[in-house]
Amino acid sequence: MLEEERIHGTGKGMKETMTSSDYPEAYIAYLAEYYGSRDYFECHEIMEEYWKEGESSEYESCWLVLIRVAVAQYHARRGNWKGAIKLMDKAARETEAAPGLFKRLGVDGAALGRRLRSAVQEWSGPAPAYRDLELPIVDEALTVRAKEHCRKLGYEWSIPGLKAGDDIIHRHLTRDRQEVVSARAESAKRKSLSRESSLPERRSRT
Repeated sequence: MLEEERIHGTGKGMKETMTSSDYPEAYIAYLAEYYGSRDYFECHEIMEEYWKEGESSEYESCWLVLIRVAVAQYHARRGNWKGAIKLMDKAARETEAAPGLFKRLGVDGAALGRRLRSAVQEWSGPAPAYRDLELPIVDEALTVRAKEHCRKLGYEWSIPGLKAGDDIIHRHLTRDRQEVVSARAESAKRKSLSRESSLPERRSRT
């Protein structure tokens, strides 16, 4: 019973919700990008890095859901419905299994599960279409912090996702190209250093 309470976030000793200062910075940054830039790729990067650090492991399933939601939205906006449906369906199942954990993160877990499930059903239909998925935030303090961070980044809160710009909508293409350029530059540098180290030393003239 105690293990079930831990997984579902219903234990008696657990907080109803976090206080504003308790929310991880990565969580705030995720929400700022999610609503401000609509850069779902960046959302994924932020939360995946935080998740890999192993902090707040109690909420690991929530961080994974947020990662999957961001990537699913990224795929959906680009028309990759197979990838979007697979990830959103997994996120929906994980949310439905532990809605209480999301409640403690200032989000209505039950409502989130329904919205994710609705997205899966819509995308599985004959005419799927991308739409912004609103996270059901119920803690006003969380919204305030996320909006403040959004402002600091120079973003407008809740812009339409389809107006984010091609560089954000297709961001993985830009990142892949940058990685290729960086890899080539690093390879050229190593070759140059190798040639220099293999050159015979010149004898000084006396």
